[in-house]
Amino acid sequence: MNILIIGSGAREHALAKALRRSNQQPKIFCCGTSNNPGIQAFSQEYWKGDICHVQTILAKAKDWQIDLAIIGPEAPLEKGLADALWNQGIPTIGPKQKLAQIETSKAFTRDLLTLYHIPGSPIYRIFHDLSNVQEFLQQLGENGYVIKANGLMGGKGVKVAGDHLHSFAEAYQFCEEIIKTGQSFVIEEKLIGQEFSLLCFCDGKTLVTMPAVQDHKRAFINDEGPNTGGMGSYSDANHSLPFLTENDLLEAQNINEAVIKALQTEFGEKYIGILYGSFMATKTRVRVIEFNARFGDPEAMNILSILESDFVEICTAMVAGKLSKDQVQFSPLATVCKYAVPNGYPDQPVKNVEIDISSIQNPEQLYLAAVDECDGKLYATGSRTAAVVGIAQSIFAAEKMAEAEIQRIHGPLFHREDIGTEPLIQRRINHMEEIRQCVV
Repeated sequence: MNILIIGSGAREHALAKALRRSNQQPKIFCCGTSNNPGIQAFSQEYWKGDICHVQTILAKAKDWQIDLAIIGPEAPLEKGLADALWNQGIPTIGPKQKLAQIETSKAFTRDLLTLYHIPGSPIYRIFHDLSNVQEFLQQLGENGYVIKANGLMGGKGVKVAGDHLHSFAEAYQFCEEIIKTGQSFVIEEKLIGQEFSLLCFCDGKTLVTMPAVQDHKRAFINDEGPNTGGMGSYSDANHSLPFLTENDLLEAQNINEAVIKALQTEFGEKYIGILYGSFMATKTRVRVIEFNARFGDPEAMNILSILESDFVEICTAMVAGKLSKDQVQFSPLATVCKYAVPNGYPDQPVKNVEIDISSIQNPEQLYLAAVDECDGKLYATGSRTAAVVGIAQSIFAAEKMAEAEIQRIHGPLFHREDIGTEPLIQRRINHMEEIRQCVV
């Protein structure tokens, strides 16, 4: 079986490792944006170029006689790559263009939740110009709003009152910046609580939920600094999180299922691939932050590293509409993922600097991301560079493994030492206890 991976980051490195573990021993092919030696080591053929150029990817898929494609990042989904591959008879993990709007359009998602009476959406309003912006901001309050560009902006399209925006004037200026890019935007109520990710496999009708994960967006320890693509993440051995209740997980799962049904009703098309709900556990119920139409990064490393089932079998079941819950098993283990990133990341990262991974002791749990290989040397290209995952009976034991390993990556890099540590997680638990006990 010939399987094509689109993308060349750590998420795609995790996909390649999961495919390689399959008893079916598929032949792996990759179309990526850089020379990722981790993925190249598993690949029969590896092409570097623009992965959003649909016709080029199609030509490669036909030339390589691809039987199944897996789309890693969101940008090719927005360009309709899944549609094109299916039209060429190539089953694809990743929703078609209209369905992918659940990630690629914030306005579409909010309106879909409203139209189909799906719970959890915050108060929101969609803006195509600056009219009435100031009035709505004042309605939500000085620290009570979030501003989101409607479309994809490479992780830089969302700013939160109190964290990134400290006055109505700054908020209005950010709205002006979005309008200048030609985009509309959404202003919505700021949610208070703890974020978590709940991903699921989907074959168009059946959803199978994966372990819950908490990502860490802020660049520096103690959740300080600017937002990033994600500095690391953890999952617990019971596949929940220490601050979540059983009902929190059930509510999030029900929302994911309702969204899949709504999308099929809306477009008459099956959603085949990964649905990733980003949720906020709040005082009263689970609320929706956003959805992604693919594996999260870093969440993919946590989840796939403890997947016991055959990943190829899961993928083939998804595209055939034959997915069942008993096909998907995860080890009862905790994971901690930590990212090494270039100095200056995310605002002014050093670029094309040499790094050294030769001291890594467990290469199976090393995931290369924004790197390029040239003349046998490895270079960090400016975004998140490499991730490591610790796996153990407890989060804290997994954290110690991840921390020891990430220290073995050498170069002008830094990471968040606090991800998965007892003080950080206890703060999360205390925060949720305070919120839940708060009497209005």
